[in-house]
Amino acid sequence: MKIAVLPGDGIGPEIIDQALRVLNTLKADGLAIECEVGAIGGAGYDEAGDPLPDRTVALAREADAVLLGAVGGPKYDVLPRAMRPEQGLLRIRKELGLFANLRPAVVYPELASASSLKSELVEGLDLMILRELTGDIYFGQPRGRRQTESGEDEGFDTMKYSVSEIERIARVAFDIAEKRSRKLCSVDKANVLDTSILWREVVTKISAEYPSVKLSHMYVDNAAMQLVREPKQFDVILTGNIFGDILSDEASMLTGSIGMLPSASLDLNRKGLFEPIHGSAPDISGKNVANPLATILSVSMMLKYTFNEIEASERVESAVKSVLAQGFRTADIFQEGAQRVGTREMGDAVIRAM
Repeated sequence: MKIAVLPGDGIGPEIIDQALRVLNTLKADGLAIECEVGAIGGAGYDEAGDPLPDRTVALAREADAVLLGAVGGPKYDVLPRAMRPEQGLLRIRKELGLFANLRPAVVYPELASASSLKSELVEGLDLMILRELTGDIYFGQPRGRRQTESGEDEGFDTMKYSVSEIERIARVAFDIAEKRSRKLCSVDKANVLDTSILWREVVTKISAEYPSVKLSHMYVDNAAMQLVREPKQFDVILTGNIFGDILSDEASMLTGSIGMLPSASLDLNRKGLFEPIHGSAPDISGKNVANPLATILSVSMMLKYTFNEIEASERVESAVKSVLAQGFRTADIFQEGAQRVGTREMGDAVIRAM
């Protein structure tokens, strides 16, 4: 099992260090793991003048999976858009054909009170947001800036999806729903957008292949409202790139912290890029306060979805549950009466629990 490890920027190296300790523990216990480190984002630009250096692309293609920390930072905001750290992340997803983004939102019993919603609304929540990752307005062409006939500057982007793009992400969603509670909610804006009208038509057509899964449709504005009104009505949510970007961040706050949410981005063969959904948090970088649990849980997802090492995956997830039950908390999920720990100390606790 060859893993390309891309720490990135900000808190990325700190949280990746803790994930590597978990992998090394599994390796010491017999799991055949090889890790090689590469640069991406601002680190890639600093090293090679490119947020996605050629060496990193080659490393990622040769690997069976990619583990990523985070990218970005204010020092890079002055760069042309093509050279900014976030472009490295967008490009590696495209280079590897990673079209299916899985973002679980699980509320652990110990953290139900840390949610911004009432405990009874979120306790026991376990939903999966499936976001299409390589199409939509983030990649549509044409895009840019231009002058109108009146001489005013305007910006423009293109939202678009093809039938084949919608079909492949829909099948992944239905496959996942079959293995869970057999409920799938497809989110779009079909009352306004032609792209969404096509999306709804294609998802409905694909649903005929999965008669055991109950399909429903919801407009994205209503879905955003329902996520905070009654989140446990959802099991699997299927949506496009931009809507998924927004809804998954909203769902993260149901869990008590964005630092608790892992993600997996898969290709057709289940090769994946695994990363926490949070950003690089440059304001806390180097202070030993970042929460490494989303990154460690990303390792668990990698073991499950790419390597089919279910026992090892469950071992990691159980260790995370154990440290939460023991009362260990980083600053972002701290509650009165808990034991406040730093990044390294949380990693220590997870290793002990394994």
